[in-house]
Amino acid sequence: MATVWAIGAVLHRECHAIGLSFPPSRSSDGGSTIQSMVKETSLAATLRVWRERLTPAQAGLPDRTSRQTTGLRREELAELAGLSVDYLVRLEQGRSTAPSGPAVASLAMALRLTQAERNHLYGLAGLRPPADQLISDEISPAVLRLLTRLGDVPVSVFAADWRQIWWSQSWAALVGDPSSVAPEDRNFVGACFPVPGGRSRVSGWPVLGDHPGKAKRARVADLRLASAQYPNDPRLMDLLHRLIGGNPEFAEMWRAGVVGHHSQDQMVVQHPVVGDVRVDCDVLTVGDTNLKIVTMTAEADSEDARRIERARQALLSVVG
Repeated sequence: MATVWAIGAVLHRECHAIGLSFPPSRSSDGGSTIQSMVKETSLAATLRVWRERLTPAQAGLPDRTSRQTTGLRREELAELAGLSVDYLVRLEQGRSTAPSGPAVASLAMALRLTQAERNHLYGLAGLRPPADQLISDEISPAVLRLLTRLGDVPVSVFAADWRQIWWSQSWAALVGDPSSVAPEDRNFVGACFPVPGGRSRVSGWPVLGDHPGKAKRARVADLRLASAQYPNDPRLMDLLHRLIGGNPEFAEMWRAGVVGHHSQDQMVVQHPVVGDVRVDCDVLTVGDTNLKIVTMTAEADSEDARRIERARQALLSVVG
């Protein structure tokens, strides 16, 4: 019996360390007490405790005075995490016990968990917590060699959070030179989903896509995957909080759990010197770093290809 109670004390101490507490047991049966405590530390019980402790104000939601509970409702947490209410109910009732990595990452962010709590949530879901990686802005020598061999192709490289980190001279000629834009403002998703007071910009003049809705969904899906791979990256978390809180369209797509994928898209660059240029825009993803290589090309010997070259020559005449 002493061994049973010792195990119970350890469980109680570990649970207290992550913010879980339990009512005093009225059972005289040590085994029943341990079983009850184990149930209270399950994935289902932990999600309920963490949901009920988070206020709407802490989650960035309006605080309605008619509320009968201080914590979040299931509907509110499901919306913040981009999950269905039915799925969250099944998680909290223990009928679903193996959420995916992206679902756990979304729940951790919506619940404002600490790193220790986030790691614990992954463990309860039977998953290994992702390494504490930060988004890298470094381009490997091999990728740089590939980029230089693209010659006069307009090409730019974006980090996993869609911050622009490199561009060719032809890109600057066609789309506009981003060197005068502060690094923190050179974010493609931020430019697609502007927020009040924001200054995100990656082009000097309008670039219009044929399928803007599809492209936007792909960008939101990109950031959702990035949030699962880099859950502790402060730059990414700051970007997500600004976009969710400042752009209703982004917030709706994020909370709806939209998915998308990159495919070839056609765009029209409204160049101020050579006129409209229609290009094919392709996105290639590089290995584990999730760098995005974006190219804009036109069919060889076409009028659009000639306009790209004229734009490049116009820039060369200015920079000497």
